[in-house]
Amino acid sequence: MISKEIEEALNQQINKEIYSAYLYQSMSAHTAFLGLKGFANWFAIQVQEELSHAQKIYDYVNDQGGKVKLMAIEQPPSEFESPLDMFEKTLEHEKFVTKSINELVDLAIKENDYATQIFLQWFITEQIEEESNDNDIISKLKFIGKDGNGLLMLDKELGARIFTPPTAVV
Repeated sequence: MISKEIEEALNQQINKEIYSAYLYQSMSAHTAFLGLKGFANWFAIQVQEELSHAQKIYDYVNDQGGKVKLMAIEQPPSEFESPLDMFEKTLEHEKFVTKSINELVDLAIKENDYATQIFLQWFITEQIEEESNDNDIISKLKFIGKDGNGLLMLDKELGARIFTPPTAVV
């Protein structure tokens, strides 16, 4: 059984994960409009990942006897300066999510909620991967600069990304 405070914090995290999906859907739409189908694919896969994160938390709240309360989702931006701008915003957003997960862990520690602490470890590991991936793509985009050929090569690379559903939390 989770406390009301943890239940509320996890519900807020569900909202943040769904907003993340909404943000990345907007980025996918923008890059598709630009004709960068590989970038659009990368962001579309990111949408699936974020929704699976929201679902993991949703299931956990239910499994722990809490009540899921869905909230309004804020409208994401729809205009971006460049692919580099999008990935810099992606990294900034993922750092925000990392901070939020860390705050959830702090709350679980404060409340001696060991089950929630264990549950959240998966998300900590996931955020390390998210930020690392974003940094790698930002590095490539900075290296490419305004070289259209380089951008098209990266677009092809990002088009190969596939969604791998997360494994069960043990």
